[in-house]
Amino acid sequence: MIRLEKTCEACPEQYDAFDGERLVGYLRLRWSQFSVVCPDVGGEEVYASPIGDSGWEGEFEDEAQRMVHLHLAKAAIEDWVKRNA
Repeated sequence: MIRLEKTCEACPEQYDAFDGERLVGYLRLRWSQFSVVCPDVGGEEVYASPIGDSGWEGEFEDEAQRMVHLHLAKAAIEDWVKRNA
């Protein structure tokens, strides 16, 4: 099970992802682009999605949007972990 730890509230909103105690992903929302890379910064992009349309967004619009994208991100990270076990 992937556990997320928020490391920055906004501009960018970002998270580290862990499988147990092992760092397996980095999630970031900046400039209206949400991206997920594994296992860390500079790694393989496993999920990406535009967020908003003004070009400056650094956080999700609301909790519902956040939950949808974090759920999809965790699923993509879990797939990456399985492929790279």
